[in-house]
Amino acid sequence: MQTLMYQEKLIQEIQKKIAPTKSIIEAIANALDISYDAAHRRISMKSKFSIEETVQLASYFGLSLDKMFQNSDHVLVKKTTEIQSIYDLSNYLESSFKSLTEFKADLDTTLYYSAKDIPLFYTINTGLLSQFKKYVWLNLLSADGLDVSFESFLAKTAMDSRGQKLHDFYAATKVKEIWNDTTINSTLQQIMYFSEAGLLRADNGKMLCDQVKELLFALEKECLPGNERYQLYYHELLILNNNVLVSDKFKKSLFVPHTMLGYFITSDADTCQQVSNFYQHQLKNSRLLNTAGTRDKKVFFNKAYQKIDLFKARINALNEI
Repeated sequence: MQTLMYQEKLIQEIQKKIAPTKSIIEAIANALDISYDAAHRRISMKSKFSIEETVQLASYFGLSLDKMFQNSDHVLVKKTTEIQSIYDLSNYLESSFKSLTEFKADLDTTLYYSAKDIPLFYTINTGLLSQFKKYVWLNLLSADGLDVSFESFLAKTAMDSRGQKLHDFYAATKVKEIWNDTTINSTLQQIMYFSEAGLLRADNGKMLCDQVKELLFALEKECLPGNERYQLYYHELLILNNNVLVSDKFKKSLFVPHTMLGYFITSDADTCQQVSNFYQHQLKNSRLLNTAGTRDKKVFFNKAYQKIDLFKARINALNEI
């Protein structure tokens, strides 16, 4: 009796996940790759779902069995694959894009980005800064490290345009980023580290600093009162974490980092709504640089430019020594 109650609950949850016009029998048949009649027997309770079928249905429709049957706080998540090679990185960029394709790349989609570091979407195209970030990621994520200079990495690594699709998706949607004074620090420190290690030539180190500054110049130009597509918020106190929330009128997805590039991904409605509420609260406690006075906006960007110039000067001094 209890088994049938659980089966009925599972069917009810699946019904919520499919379009109102779609047949629940057809949905079950497609998910389990069984006949229409076999699916009908399960829907009518004449046959029971096996354990394997229950797990398969939960995975197919993105349901948390813990949460459904135990009223627990568990949330079903997917996770990105580990990265230990340039091949893994290419696959990561491709799968990350696929995770976003359920959302349209237009202004009906909004991305909220808690920018502990310079947002990933800016550093995954084919420019020098993007190549450098890939070099850093592989040094830190590969079990053996790269143990080669950035210039050798450039010579041996072909340009990969797969990250460009993520970059273009981001550029086509509404974006609300939260930054603080430390958002650019890790990138600058990475440039400095490999310069001091003799694995990055001074000319490339200074060029990378210039590209970080050019990126900020471009964002400063975007910070206009009438720009609804891009909004940059400055929060002095919030500890940022690189969380990304993607939403439209019908659904939300949350990307939570668990390693440098690894993300847990969930579309759990309650969790995503809680995070959305949190973002709305933090935005109210942040300064929207688009509508801030000239002084406040200039103070934020000038501090960042001065920091970049300081690191560039350190690289220059290191080269002279």
